Amino acid sequence: MQKKIIIFISIFIVLFTVDQSIKNIFVNGFGIDGECISLVLAYNKGVAFSMFAFLEGNLKYIQIAMLIAGIIYLFSNKEIFNSYYIPAAILISGGVSNIYDRFIHEGVVDYVYWHCGFDFAIFNLADVLIDIAVVLMIYINYKNEKMKEKLA
Repeated sequence: MQKKIIIFISIFIVLFTVDQSIKNIFVNGFGIDGECISLVLAYNKGVAFSMFAFLEGNLKYIQIAMLIAGIIYLFSNKEIFNSYYIPAAILISGGVSNIYDRFIHEGVVDYVYWHCGFDFAIFNLADVLIDIAVVLMIYINYKNEKMKEKLA
């Protein structure tokens, strides 16, 4: 378990650092306007698609409470930690990075804007990491369930 905790922390630190470094580039003025994808700075005061923006400054505290609850659950259930420590580290790094933005920039730093054929929500690497983590968790759960069916 100790080795998995070290891997968990390492993944978290690397991904958090990479995400914050990229966001810093955009905060400092970088931007490219493309035909289909633009890399432009935007501050999201809500969550996905700017939902719950009306919660303003309170949103970050709600997210912290949810994140802490998830971390407590993860570390108090060794079996779950052992199965999901890699996607959990990915998910938590993205979540903490976006929450950090709310304290530093009063909104999440978004910068990838898809506008080819239709306008899509503007997003960042942390959002992608969270999506990847969820897909990995679903895959691991599916794989574990198939293994249980084989053994039964």
